[in-house]
Amino acid sequence: MNNSTLRLKVMQRLNKLASNDYDNIECWQIVEAFNKAQVQWVRRQLVGINILKQGDEQSKRKIDDLQPLLSVADMAYSDMPGYVISETLPDDYMEFKRVDAYGKNDCCPDPRRFVVYLAEEANAAILLRDDNKKPSFDWAETFCTLAGNKIKIYTNDDFIVTDAKLMYYREPVKIQIQGCVNPYTGFVSAADVECEFKEDVTETLIDEAVQVLAGDIESITQYQIAGTSGEENS
Repeated sequence: MNNSTLRLKVMQRLNKLASNDYDNIECWQIVEAFNKAQVQWVRRQLVGINILKQGDEQSKRKIDDLQPLLSVADMAYSDMPGYVISETLPDDYMEFKRVDAYGKNDCCPDPRRFVVYLAEEANAAILLRDDNKKPSFDWAETFCTLAGNKIKIYTNDDFIVTDAKLMYYREPVKIQIQGCVNPYTGFVSAADVECEFKEDVTETLIDEAVQVLAGDIESITQYQIAGTSGEENS
C-alpha cells in the first residue's frame, strides 16, 4: 500500500479529512503512530496475546503474516573456556528464533551440524552438570543462552564451533513519508518508505495506528472502534 493511501485511510478513520480544528494530525504524527503500531502488533503476534492466543508459527496465518520479519545473520564470535560468545546482536533484532551451529573435534575434523536449544542463563551451570543435557559432540546437541545482547553457545570444551548463524525476528521497517519530518532523525524524508507487510496486514496496522492517534487526542469513539477492528483482525 502506498503512503498516500495509508495517510488517507488514517485521516478518514479519525474523521479528519476536512477538519480545521486545533487537533489536526501532522504527517510526522502518522509516521510515528504507524511505526509504533507495527511494533505493538508484531509483539502481540509473537507471544500469542492476540485475540486467537496464537504465537508465531502456531497457525498458517501467523506463519504467513510474520515470515517477512524472519532474518538470518552470520554470527561473529569469540572462543571462551567452555563456550563461544557472539558479538552484539544485530541492531534490528527483535526476538530470538534459533541458532544453527556447526562443530568439530580432534576425532572428527569434518564439521557436523548441531541442534542448539535456547536455555536460561540462570540454569547454565545445572545443564552443564546434567549428563542428558550438557553439550555433546556424540549427540550433536548443545544449548545457548542470551545475556547482555550477546549469545553464548556452550561447548563444555567437548568440541570446537566452526560456524554459527542466528535466525531471528527483526523489527519492522519504519515507514517514511516523502517531504515529512522524520520524527526519529528530525530531518525531512527525501523519499517514501512504504509498509513492508501485505495489504491485509497493513489494513490492520492502520487500525492500530488510528487507535494510537485517537488515544493521543482523546477521541474515545475512534479509539474504541479502531481497537475492536484491529484486534478482531489480528
